[in-house]
Amino acid sequence: MMPPPEPKVRISNLMRVLGTEAVQDPTKVEAHVRAQMAKRQKAHEEANAARKLTVEQRKAKKVKKLKEDISQGVHIAVYRVRNLGNPAKKFKIEANAGQLYLTGVVVLHKDVNVVVVEGGPKAQKKFKRLMLHRIKWDEQTSNTKGDDDEESDEESVKKTNKCSLVWEGTAKERSFGEMKFKQCPTENMAREHFKKHGTEHYWDLALSESVLEPTD
Repeated sequence: MMPPPEPKVRISNLMRVLGTEAVQDPTKVEAHVRAQMAKRQKAHEEANAARKLTVEQRKAKKVKKLKEDISQGVHIAVYRVRNLGNPAKKFKIEANAGQLYLTGVVVLHKDVNVVVVEGGPKAQKKFKRLMLHRIKWDEQTSNTKGDDDEESDEESVKKTNKCSLVWEGTAKERSFGEMKFKQCPTENMAREHFKKHGTEHYWDLALSESVLEPTD
């Protein structure tokens, strides 16, 4: 049979656990208690170290958490932004899509700038918050005319920059790869780019919304 474990003695309960032994030689007993406490602390730290993940394991765990299971369907969101001439706002879209493992495309055309993102529901929820709340679209941009220099100053002033959610849904698989920006000077070029990926209806929805939208 294995011997029973030593009583768990601390300085605070020394008298209660050891009784008369503690009274007879308190210095010796205190040293023994402190040694026992140090031994327990060391065992605790070693156990924690054994459970601790390596840098690679932590990275893999984070990636696994962000890379959602999309075997049951890919969640898709389509946004329209009036003005995407600000490099900082473009960077936020691209960087966040990458961090959330979202694929998609940003098609730049006058005041019909279409942002399509594909991925899991949790990532979409975070990206939606970015697009509709965190990015302040109406802040002064570095290029108030947007990506089309032919638009007049008067037209730019009349239109307040904003982002709207055009459509949300699911598909069996992704249509795009890593997030890319595509400049399309004409409507036909923009629609053709989506058509290459079998998603021209995204462009049609965004364009029809812009036509029906009242002028601010």
